[in-house]
Amino acid sequence: SLQRQLQQSDCQNALMKKVFDTHMLFLQINQSAAALKHVFAALRLFVGKFPSAFFQGQADLCGSLCYEILKCCNHRSRSTQTEASALLYFFMRKNFEFNKQKSIVRSHLQLIKAVSQLIADAGIGGSRFQHSLAIINNFANGDKQMKNLNFPAEVKDLTKRIRTVLMATAQMKEHEKDPEMLVDLQYSLANSYASTPELRRTWLESMAKIHARNGDLSEAAMCYIHIAALIAEYLKRKGLFSMGWPAFLSITPNIK
Repeated sequence: SLQRQLQQSDCQNALMKKVFDTHMLFLQINQSAAALKHVFAALRLFVGKFPSAFFQGQADLCGSLCYEILKCCNHRSRSTQTEASALLYFFMRKNFEFNKQKSIVRSHLQLIKAVSQLIADAGIGGSRFQHSLAIINNFANGDKQMKNLNFPAEVKDLTKRIRTVLMATAQMKEHEKDPEMLVDLQYSLANSYASTPELRRTWLESMAKIHARNGDLSEAAMCYIHIAALIAEYLKRKGLFSMGWPAFLSITPNIK
């Protein structure tokens, strides 16, 4: 049956990707608030039925869904914001349950990554987005089933971290006419994620976009070399590549 096909290889298969991409199209193409209500309901069913597609194996589907839902948390329609916030809370709760009530580490990482990308792509972070974060916190505070577990604290920690990223971004906004100051702020944000290579990479990509927009192509290239070196170092530690970051020393001594 179709359901069996979708569940093959712990839901990590080509058919699952196609079904997921179809769901995502409804969020990527402008819809009415009434239509989005049904899209969110369909996504709740989808995540509820196939949690391992999001919380196991590759993180691609989890990351894409987080990105699109967060975009809806910034929607001009108040009802869509509320629906998107409810779906995001449901998603984190499912992650917690899937991890045997231990943590929401995957959705936490993918949401911070998505926020970082959205700041560069869509300029999120205003009062609409803050309102959505408050709704998510309210859900965590009022969820009786989760009261004695560490889930509400994890949700609060995540929303707090998102606000920190947004505050840093607001500082960047103040300095947008000063490219050097802007990139300094981006760089310090990238460094604050030194222990999370995936997020460090996201901020370096963000910096590269700003450099490229300003026509500073050698600086953008430097960001991409740092990303490549990060990946090389990761592969070296996994035993999949012998050289690590020194592979890029012949291009620039800055790689240290």
